[in-house]
This record gives sequence, C-alpha cells and structure tokens, in this order.
Amino acid sequence: MGVDENEASKSRCVIKQFFPKNQGTNNPQQAGELFRQQAVQLQALGQHPQIPPVLAYFELKDWQYLVQTLIEGQSLAQELTTEGAFSETKLRQILNELLPVLHFIHDRTFIHRDINPENIIYPKAGGQLFLVDFGAAKITTKTALARTGTVIGSAAYTAPEQLVGKAIFASDIYSLGVTCIHLLTDIHPFDLFNSWEGKWVWQDYLSNPISNQLSQILNKMIAATVKERYQSAAEILKNLNPGNPLQKSSLPEIITPVKPVASSSSNAIIETSNSPDIIPTWRCIHTLTGHSSPILSIAFRSNGQTLASGSADNTIKIWNLDGTNAFSLLGHSSLINAVAFRRNGQILVSGSWDHTIKIWNCETGELLQTLDDHSGWIKSIAISFDGQILASGSADKTIKIWDLGRDDIDSGFQPTLTHTLYGHKNGVQCVAISPDRQTLISGSEDETIKIWNLQTGELISTLVGHSKSVDSLTFSPSGQMLVSCSADNSIKIWHLGRGEVLRTLTGHLDAVKSVAINDQGNILISGSVDKTVKIWHPGSGELLDTLTGHSGAVTSVAISPDSHTLASGSQDKTIKLWRFE
Repeated sequence: MGVDENEASKSRCVIKQFFPKNQGTNNPQQAGELFRQQAVQLQALGQHPQIPPVLAYFELKDWQYLVQTLIEGQSLAQELTTEGAFSETKLRQILNELLPVLHFIHDRTFIHRDINPENIIYPKAGGQLFLVDFGAAKITTKTALARTGTVIGSAAYTAPEQLVGKAIFASDIYSLGVTCIHLLTDIHPFDLFNSWEGKWVWQDYLSNPISNQLSQILNKMIAATVKERYQSAAEILKNLNPGNPLQKSSLPEIITPVKPVASSSSNAIIETSNSPDIIPTWRCIHTLTGHSSPILSIAFRSNGQTLASGSADNTIKIWNLDGTNAFSLLGHSSLINAVAFRRNGQILVSGSWDHTIKIWNCETGELLQTLDDHSGWIKSIAISFDGQILASGSADKTIKIWDLGRDDIDSGFQPTLTHTLYGHKNGVQCVAISPDRQTLISGSEDETIKIWNLQTGELISTLVGHSKSVDSLTFSPSGQMLVSCSADNSIKIWHLGRGEVLRTLTGHLDAVKSVAINDQGNILISGSVDKTVKIWHPGSGELLDTLTGHSGAVTSVAISPDSHTLASGSQDKTIKLWRFE
C-alpha cells in the first residue's frame, strides 16, 4: 500500500511486486522486457471504468513494480460473509456488470488468471463492480497460448488447464463461473465438487432456488473440458439476456451491458426479464386407468418413454407415456409394493407381499427369476446406478443385497445373495443406494434411518428425527444428501456426512408416502395421504407447486429422466402424468 504524492488528495494506491518466474522466465533481463510490455498493455486496460488505472511502473534491482489506484470498497467475499448466499437476481446483476469487463480484457489479449470473490469489489463511492488485482494477468498471443507457462491463481477457482500452466481466455470464464456458484451457495468451491464422480454438485447446496436457464449457463461456464465451456464472455451475455443485443460504445472500445428501456419506437430494445419465472407450471396430461385396485408403486424406465406400475390387484402394468397400456405382467399372488427398472436395460424387478422378488424382461413380459429368500412382505427395492446391485427391504426386519452381475438377458442372468443386514426393530419400509454404490440407506417402521456400507454390510450410523414410520428415501444426485418422508407428515433433508437435518419440509396435511428427486437435483416431489403431490426446491426447501386431482391417497411418485414428466400413483386406482409447460 502506498500514497500518490503527486496527487493533491494524496490518494492511496496499490504497489505490486513481480517475481521474474511469474513472467515465465528466470532470466532477469528477459523478465524485465516482458514486464515493460505488459505494463504498457495494463495502462491501456486502465482506460476501462471498471479496472483500476495504472499510475506507474518501475524496476529496482531486477524486481518489477506496478502501481495502481486503490479501489476502496467491499469485495464480494466480504459481502458473502456478512449477507450470506446471493440470490439469482443479484448474481445476474454481477454477471451483467463483469462479463463486459472480461470481454474488454480478452479483446486486448489479456487473461486475468485470478478471478475470485476477493478480486471483485463494490466501490465505496458507488457505481459498477471493479475487477482488481491484475498481478497475475498475462498478455498472450497464439504462440503464447500454445506454450506452457507459470501455474498461478487461486487454486479453488482455477481451471484444470490453468493448473498445468495452459491458461486461455476460457480459463477466466471458468474462474468466474466457480465464483458464481460460491456466491450462490456460500459453500467453498472445494466442497462443491464430488471427486468420486468428477462433477460439480453445487445445486445440492443452493439456499435460494434459481432458474434452469441460469443453472445451464453456470454449468457450461464451469465445464471441465474447454470444448464444452463457453469460449467468450459475449456468448454468455447473449444467453443470459436473450433478445438484448450486445452493443459497443465509442472509443475506447468497451462493451457495456444493455439496459432495457420502454419506448414506442420500433428501434427500441424490448424489455425482457432477466429472471425467468422459476416456479414451474405443471398440468395433468394423462390419467391412466386399468388397475382394479390401488396403485402402490410406480417407476420410469431410463429411456423416459415407459412407466411400470404395481398394484394391490396383484398385477404389474407397463405403460407408454402416451397413455396406452402395453401389457400386464402376471405371476405374483399378492399385492405388488415395489417396482424398479435396471438402468439402460430390459430388466424390471418387482417386490410383493407374497414374500417374493420377481425379475422380468420388460420387453417381452417373460419371468426370468423368482427370489424367495425373505420371510415377510417385500416393502421396497432399489437397484444401483450401474445396475449391478439389488437391495430389498422387508417386513421381516431385514435387508438383502443381491449381486445382479454384469450379464444381460441374452447371456444369462443369475442373481446372487451377498448380504443379509439386521438392525431394524420393525419392518423395513424403504431402501436406497447411493450414486457411487458405496452406501445403502434404509427406513423403518421403527422411526429410524440406518446408513450401511453397501460393500461390507457394516452398519455405519443411525439417524433419528422422525416421530413415525419412515416410508420413503432418496439420495441427491451427488450422494451428499438424502431425503426422507414419514407418516409424521414431514419431509427431512439430511447431510449424509454430518448426519444432521439441514431442513424439514412441512406442508402436507397427512402422512407423506413417497419422495423422488430429479437427476439435476433441483426438483423434489412428494406424494401424501392428503391426496396431493407437492413440488419443492430441495436446496431452499421452498414449496413451488401443489398438484391436485387424485381422489385418494397418493402412494407413489416418480420423475422422468428428462425431468419434464412427473407420475403419481394413488389409492383411487389411477396414475396421473404431469407435464412441465
């Protein structure tokens, strides 16, 4: 920190010391020349009203120094600490203010290389955000882009290619995207990445719901591979503000965000909303009839075109989503309480009160296997994401784990019982398998949830919080959180690692029988004895919609793989299909 003695106001300034290695060389003479070239370019960047002006640069004993105006104010990191997670509206404003700055920098062949919440500042005097700390910035050419350089920047926000010294313009876009998900979640980026699956899970931690449009933009900004990422700030602005053209001002060439204006002129910009309606609109597109008794279980096939239902009439029906019934599966001698498809295959598994699990070819209706190892009603079944493990929960208080193997129907199919798990004091109502296939969770009439090591069968922990039977469970897509519902009328969202309740959702007037979460992790649905289906945002717990139309208790709910269709099964003997429009 310093004071500009040439200014009457004695304004404060920032003095940056550069190390030769940060210039990509250990040769002091070469480093000095590179620094002088870069300092001249930084002076040009300082023409932008949202970049601190360069006041001077000098060299002293093989060290280089850059002097810039100090921007006094509050960084986004400081605001996050005091105010908590940002809203979508606020984040859109930040992007609309910063993306033109990023475009300006890249247009002059600079890469900032250290974009993070500390380096974005609200000036004390007011006005638009400043992007500061160009100490890591690098001027580049086509030749320089192809050359490995110094690894620099804040690790948590740094793009994979930059971590190996290959920073490019899209690396800044990645850093800005990671900054955004940090601001939206108030969770450090290191905790927003699931290293097991190699993907970001930031949507699991949202405290405020955001639109699908913004989610898609952010996910493209933080894509691991450069080819899947946005290549320019202008491209992001175009997607962020559809219908608003990107305009250039007079010299110096600066891209500025377009502000909507109301006017009767044919040349006027049409005012459009930057925050699309985030509350889904759902309507019933089909009511499926054909079962002669209550529906107890439903499941979508992974192709998204087929639905299976199990009923108290002892039959399973396979439906097309256009509402037509393809065929019925006959073989169980009692009601069917659970159905599940093996992902990306022809296998359908069903569990019944006749104490058996049956495995079917859902294309032909052929019965392939009957598993009769349980001594009580089968209440629930779950199949792992890779299709190799089957878990079943029963009124006999046990959970059984089966190895389904890698073989498909054509090459033989011989499930093998690998573990029987004991621990619940009453019947096991529900089971679920984590996406990484490491963890099994079970819920019981004994009001507890148990967490098991799926590979060894070892009981890891027991979660207590519901006051009545736990009737349905599901994992978030990342496996970091689980959702449970109960006859106590509540839904609970748990942090699996900490074993604590993050939030409790209340709104149903009677027992909640079933919950499901979509593959993107931003839609949670629940079905209740109160005859309604409720749609929630799992990150914030906000109730988005209530669907009515069933004349009996809703016993089972499911979401199609593309998240556009919901299904609900009821004691009124019907299945309703709901479509997002």
